[in-house]
Amino acid sequence: MPLHVKTAREAAGVDLLIIGVKYGALQEVLPLVEKIVDEHTIVMSPLNGIDSESIVGERIGMEHMVYSLMKIAAQRVENQITYDPDVTLGLFFGEKDGSRSERILAIASLLSDSGVHYHICDNIEQDIWFKYALNISKNLPQAIIGCGFGAYTDSEHVAYISERMREEVVRVAAAKGIDIRDPNNPAGNNTAISPDSRFSTLQDLDAKRTTEIEMFSGALIRMGKELGIETPFNAFAYHAIKALEEKNSGKIS
Repeated sequence: MPLHVKTAREAAGVDLLIIGVKYGALQEVLPLVEKIVDEHTIVMSPLNGIDSESIVGERIGMEHMVYSLMKIAAQRVENQITYDPDVTLGLFFGEKDGSRSERILAIASLLSDSGVHYHICDNIEQDIWFKYALNISKNLPQAIIGCGFGAYTDSEHVAYISERMREEVVRVAAAKGIDIRDPNNPAGNNTAISPDSRFSTLQDLDAKRTTEIEMFSGALIRMGKELGIETPFNAFAYHAIKALEEKNSGKIS
């Protein structure tokens, strides 16, 4: 299928804009987003983390934003990205008040014949925090150790680190009035993941790319300080992964 590429100026006034960059490139694309959005444009930013909507909304107005997240287990090698569409949960989205608004129903109608798996959320903000806790507790320990997903069940030590990191996210979320204790929430669980799977942070380190650690533990540490909540496991993970980035860049040997 051919790609249809437009400049920001050519795309100005679209009905729906989905921002699909890595978190580190978000600030760079904001001027382009401003050129594309007009008064009726809906914007979705299903990036990892918990603050991309507010970052984009500060530039274009929060009235344009539909909160969303993406659940996909993809493997990126150089310029090739592979995933299994049959087991991919896909796009989660919804209004902050849980209403089935006209624009939510319009997005669902658009996706219904697309082959994209999607879920309309009753509490999208909670689901975003469930996904955030999942990323922190499953992305980061394996990235530091350099192991596959199976280590979380094969090693009591890896499992211990993962559980303590998730507990810190749960405490920060609770202080913000968000309950993410339920271990069975679909947004907070991985499904059909092979034991040798290497998630995005470890993939970035393997390829000597900059990771998204600022968005993960970095953001949690900052929120914890603001709320008076200690986050020692995430603080260690933050500095460990920053050190691994320095090792990859040649700053340390």
